[in-house]
This record gives sequence, C-alpha cells and structure tokens, in this order.
Amino acid sequence: MNLIKYIILGLIQGFTEPLPISSSGHLKIFRYLFKDNLINDLTLEIFLNFASFLAVLYFYKKDIKDLIINSYKYIKTKENKYKKSINYIILIIISTIIPSIIGLLLKDYIEELFNIKLVSICLLITSLFLFLIKDKDGYKKEISIKDSIIIGLFESVSIFPGISRSAATLTGCLNQNINKEESVKYSFMLYLPISIGTFILSLNDINIINKYYFISAIFTFISTYISLKLFLNIVKKKKLIYFSIYCLIVGLITFFI
Repeated sequence: MNLIKYIILGLIQGFTEPLPISSSGHLKIFRYLFKDNLINDLTLEIFLNFASFLAVLYFYKKDIKDLIINSYKYIKTKENKYKKSINYIILIIISTIIPSIIGLLLKDYIEELFNIKLVSICLLITSLFLFLIKDKDGYKKEISIKDSIIIGLFESVSIFPGISRSAATLTGCLNQNINKEESVKYSFMLYLPISIGTFILSLNDINIINKYYFISAIFTFISTYISLKLFLNIVKKKKLIYFSIYCLIVGLITFFI
C-alpha cells in the first residue's frame, strides 16, 4: 500500500510541475483531503522536486550546454557572436533574484498562513492569468533587462501555493510581448536556478531516506518529462484555455469543500 502512495505522489508532482496548474497547490489539496503523514514528508517533497528539476534539465540539455559553452567562449575570446548567450544568462539571474529574495523573506510566513481556502483562491487567480493570455502571442524574440525584471516580479507571486509558477512567468513574458515559444523556454530556464537553490537550502531538512523515495522520484522524473512535452504541444496549439477551465473548476470545488 505504501508503494502505491509513493507512486501516486510521484505522478502528481511530475505531471503538475510543468503544467500551469500549480504543483504546490495540488499537493496541499491532497494533504488536506488525505491527512496522511507520507504526504507531509518534507524529505520526500525535496526528493520529488529535485527529480522534476532533473527532468527539465534533461529536456533542455542542448540549450543549456550551448549557453555554457558559448558564454565560456565569449569570456575567453570576447567575440560578439557569443555575447548573446552570456547576456541570456544574466537575464535569467536578474529574473531569479527578485522571487528568490521574496521567497526567502516570506516563505515560512506564507506556509503558516495558508489554508485550503486560500489555495483555492490562488487557483482561481491562476485560472484568470491563463484566461488573459490564452490566445496571446508576442512579437519579440529577445528579452530585455526591463522584461527580465517584470517577469521576475510576476514569478514572485508563485510563492503562494495555488498560483502556478509557469502560468505567472508566461503571463509576465506575454505581457511584455515576447513570443510564446521563447516565453515557454524562458519560463523553464527560470525554473532551473530557483529549483536548485531551493534544493540546496533544503538539504538540512533531509531526514531518514528509504528505498521508496527513489521509486517515487523515478516516476516523478518520467512524468515531468512527458508532461513538459505535452505542455509545449498545447502551447503551440494555443489551447491554454483548457488549463484555465481546469484551474477554475478545481479552485471552485476546493473552495466549497
């Protein structure tokens, strides 16, 4: 029975992490519904989040490899053809700093404050975000420093469980008229430093580890990868309205539980 629970939690984390429906919100809903100690296991949560991080890292491995190599070449040669890569990394850092600071300052307070009603309200806010950008597609292919700051501010609101990080960052990108393809890529590039930073800060919270953690993490890795591919296809087909409707339904049901 325990193994099944670990697999289910791994699948929930994996499928909801890339999608704009808030993985943290869904995990809080399941904690509320089942009141199971396993679901409240912080060590397991750290493992599953790291598994999602590895899946996104693997998915974008070529882009990340190119960024690192070209940035190194620019530092070494100062050739302009490599400058774009190091500028892109700088933009990611700028967008990451803002939510990181806000997260460090407010995370514990928000965790104590939040209850199931507030999670449902945040899901409704996510639904609104997605509704506003459902058909939007910007014309800009490059992100400016101003854009990166605004996107970072949008990402900051995802500290609230129920507000999807990817929905918030996509809204920030499209609000700045960045095209959808670049918006999705930038959104997940932002996920990587935030995720690894959270993992490092959480290392002190890791307690006893059992074999089921690794099984659960494997299911998280696989389902995150599949979910990310699915999400990219849905974005290309301009079907974000489906996620908006889903968050609206789940938010309303959760609110009236």
